[in-house]
Amino acid sequence: MKTIFSFLLLVIALSGCAKKSEFDDPIDPNGLYINPTAKYLALGDSYTVGQSIPLDQSFPYQLTRLLGREQTGDPTIIAATGWTTTNLIYAIDGSGVLDKKFDVVTLLIGVNDQYQGVSATTYSNNFTKLLNTAISFADNKPKRVFVLSIPDYSVTPYAASSDKAQIAAQIDQFNAINKQITLAAGVSYLDITDISRKANQDADLIAGDGLHPSAKMYSLWMERLEPLVRSALSQ
Repeated sequence: MKTIFSFLLLVIALSGCAKKSEFDDPIDPNGLYINPTAKYLALGDSYTVGQSIPLDQSFPYQLTRLLGREQTGDPTIIAATGWTTTNLIYAIDGSGVLDKKFDVVTLLIGVNDQYQGVSATTYSNNFTKLLNTAISFADNKPKRVFVLSIPDYSVTPYAASSDKAQIAAQIDQFNAINKQITLAAGVSYLDITDISRKANQDADLIAGDGLHPSAKMYSLWMERLEPLVRSALSQ
């Protein structure tokens, strides 16, 4: 009964925080893919669950294959399309894994804060809380946490009629915030925004929905992330 009650509280909290948008069409309405044997935790939004492509082609699954599943197992994922930093905070609190420790934690969050007009101050405060939580999940080892920058969706077909320059500028502002907080905490920061911007020249980098990354783009991200994670695991 306690488990059911906790689940209902999570659903109510999430529904009260998210503004409906085209980013809000979760692959899994709960956004939770809990693997009890996982050594890798991925926190985020649509970019973490791999919206519009099979889950096993998302970047967390690509990373586990590159590292070898004996290193990490399949990941535990707390992420869903449409989630802001506030949604992710609520989801983590209701996930039932707060006491679990992981060898690797990734965090990629913020595009929906930008899209929904969340203030830079609120984003900064929420991101700081999430990063501290990620470090706690990594057994207080900052070098085992990896923050990925927010991709720039202004170059996608979806944004064709939008103010692309404004979107790009706001993404840059939020990335400046999360980068400063990340580096100050001694956590590795991976800038993949430049890769996302190559989509204006390579349509194969975008999934069929015209908005989210394809498996090909995620593979380019992992070419940068995998060596960093492998190095951290060897220390």
